[in-house]
Amino acid sequence: MSQRPIPRRRLLATAAAALTLGPVLSVPARAAGVAPTPTMRGGANNYLPGAPIVERIGGGGFWMTGTVRRAGDGAPLAGQRIQIWAHTTEGHERDPHSHGATLTDADGRFRLEMPQIVPAFGQAHGHLAYDSGDFETVFLRPVMPSPKDTTLHADFVLVPA
Repeated sequence: MSQRPIPRRRLLATAAAALTLGPVLSVPARAAGVAPTPTMRGGANNYLPGAPIVERIGGGGFWMTGTVRRAGDGAPLAGQRIQIWAHTTEGHERDPHSHGATLTDADGRFRLEMPQIVPAFGQAHGHLAYDSGDFETVFLRPVMPSPKDTTLHADFVLVPA
């Protein structure tokens, strides 16, 4: 049985296809996009499971804001429960009346008014938790640049539970 030579055009087309697809096939698949938010050390301090969803914590005057997105594609997550608590002008972190929760809007944003955060253990900081159950629980403890600030922003990027 004699072999027929491969036509030059076919050989070039096959070689070009191999060069084009080779790197794609040899590189392992990687998750693209947004990495999940890790839990912060001290974030769960004085956490009280099941804090109620509230319009405002105490007398207000300070705004805790942020976003909640899905890891990987970064899609905003609506209807996610974020619990917030802090040492404020009206109470300590451990006081139930210093805790409250809010839900994210259609764009994955949340915003909750609360009393002014004041320094505790030398730092003005807030505590936030995603603890609804659809995604892995994440606790955050962002520190304020200045205790005179009247807002604090925190972002969550979540992975399914």
